[in-house]
Amino acid sequence: MEKINLGVIGLGFIGKVHLRNCLNLKSVRVVAAAADSSKKALNYARNFGVKQLFTDYNELLKLKDLDAVIIALPTHLHAECAIKAMEEGKHVFLEKPIARNIEEGQKIVSVAKKNGVKFMVGYPLRFAPEFVNLKSQIESGILGDIQLAYGVNIAAGPFFHRVESTMPHPVPEWWLNKELTGGGVLVDLGCHMINLLRWYFGEVTDVKARLGYRFNFDFEDYATCIMNFEFGASTVVNVGWFSQNTVVGVELFGTMSHARAYFSSSSKVVIAIKLIMGKTPKFFIPYLNEISHFVNYVKNDGDSENRLSGQDALRDLEVIAKAYKNQIK
Repeated sequence: MEKINLGVIGLGFIGKVHLRNCLNLKSVRVVAAAADSSKKALNYARNFGVKQLFTDYNELLKLKDLDAVIIALPTHLHAECAIKAMEEGKHVFLEKPIARNIEEGQKIVSVAKKNGVKFMVGYPLRFAPEFVNLKSQIESGILGDIQLAYGVNIAAGPFFHRVESTMPHPVPEWWLNKELTGGGVLVDLGCHMINLLRWYFGEVTDVKARLGYRFNFDFEDYATCIMNFEFGASTVVNVGWFSQNTVVGVELFGTMSHARAYFSSSSKVVIAIKLIMGKTPKFFIPYLNEISHFVNYVKNDGDSENRLSGQDALRDLEVIAKAYKNQIK
């Protein structure tokens, strides 16, 4: 397979990021895109040369020459769309979290296995050079045994200003509906940090959480998790939706040394300029790397590495469910 024919389902902020990144991959041919009834979103794809555009993703999934899809829809649509794609024999890259709850996630994983399709969940932090380097330091033994770790992921959540505009965008209604999201910031940002730390330290053996409600929603908008891992590390993770100044990082404290990695990004102005010039800003490099990984995984007919399987992403939901259950008052 020289090139894979790929479709993008969902053209919100992340969907557009994936679309642009796919156009920079020589081994990908973006043949179709689907969005809701938004003409602006479909015109965005059309301006990048995508020929087949749909307001109903079911029509996109019927394309015979389509090998794989990227699904960047709201969380409550993940299971329905992913399962339909898999039943049509399409390989699937699905944005995190895998689903709203464990039951939905289990069904997606089961259908992928039943239909023999390749399935990957998007967690860009595992593809950020800073955090990949930290993984190498752990494995080299230069830090000794990691005893304590700290992770942070603070951002604005649904309230952030997009780089292509100086004005805040209206918050989509589904973001503020717990039934549609499966939870608050712990699901949205906590899954990133849990997934990354599981990559470093193995499975979580114990977790407790303190949830905060700054904005008085019926879901948490900041949270602190205390976790123990099978390889012995104890970690504290803070996540929040209360700041326009994004901070994403990990600090490790071992018996020999300590290390830290913080994901850094350019200013919004620099990002906007690079986008206009058709270049990939630093902030989007991990997203480009993960899609490249997925494409290589699909192209390889044998059992190639899949750094982020559906089963792996399902474990993140299991940890989050335990965190919700084991709350510290």
